[in-house]
Amino acid sequence: MARNLPPFPALRAFVAAARHESFSAAGDELHVTHGAISRQVAAFESWVGLQVFERVGKRVRLTEDGRRYLAKIEAAFDAIALATDQLRDTGVVHVLRVNALPTFAMKWLLPRLSQFQRLAPNVELRLATSNAPVEQIDGFDVAVRRGPAHWPNCASGHFLEESELPVCSPALLQRSPIRTPDDLARHTLLHSDTRPDAWRAWLAAAGVTARCRKKQSFDHFYLALQAAVDGLGVALGPLPLLADELASGRLVTPFDGPRLAARGYWWVARREVAHAPLVEQFCNWLEAQSGEA
Repeated sequence: MARNLPPFPALRAFVAAARHESFSAAGDELHVTHGAISRQVAAFESWVGLQVFERVGKRVRLTEDGRRYLAKIEAAFDAIALATDQLRDTGVVHVLRVNALPTFAMKWLLPRLSQFQRLAPNVELRLATSNAPVEQIDGFDVAVRRGPAHWPNCASGHFLEESELPVCSPALLQRSPIRTPDDLARHTLLHSDTRPDAWRAWLAAAGVTARCRKKQSFDHFYLALQAAVDGLGVALGPLPLLADELASGRLVTPFDGPRLAARGYWWVARREVAHAPLVEQFCNWLEAQSGEA
């Protein structure tokens, strides 16, 4: 079925002029004259049958109709550009930029990445870590954050649950047994600046009445977990992120509960690339891996 599309040169001129709200700046972007942009925009307005710019002296300003149309058409232009890049790059290495929380990257993602590499051998995965909100980071295709949350201009999906339980080294447990949650009062509790209320919430859920006097704080959660491995105290460990440490015996859980539900993990993809095959493959892989966690 034939699509009712405006002439592409006129559409391209509209998008450039609308983005800058300037015919001159649009001409510079497309390497044509101000007059050429003006003629193409006029042709576009004639084709759609309404005015998309208001002329204010020598300046132009989008109408409300023009602004609504731009918001929808820019996503289509991004999709065309992405598809074209993928077509031109057939057979070469593709790049996927992932921004993940540091502890998640170290404890869960990195041990599994070799499996993704086998599935996608022509993909160069560039991994960066950050605790910053998604809207404050640049240069990523997929981010991993705890949620749910509102991530503007992004698609997202939940893929991994998390629960928290005290963990410590076997040597520490041998030196000073922990049989009930109240026994934690004799131990140093390892805190993280990125999860400041975690211990308070867990102790309340466990009904601990004794005051825990000893405390040591770290700016990153993975440092608190490493301190637990090294026998410096008891950390509130996230499951299943610590599955390898527990399986190897580097960490143990003094008791089975309560397991306090924590915020789960979500993949967050920029909307303009969310349906790109490589992005979808990676997000689907995350969801499949969570079933095996």
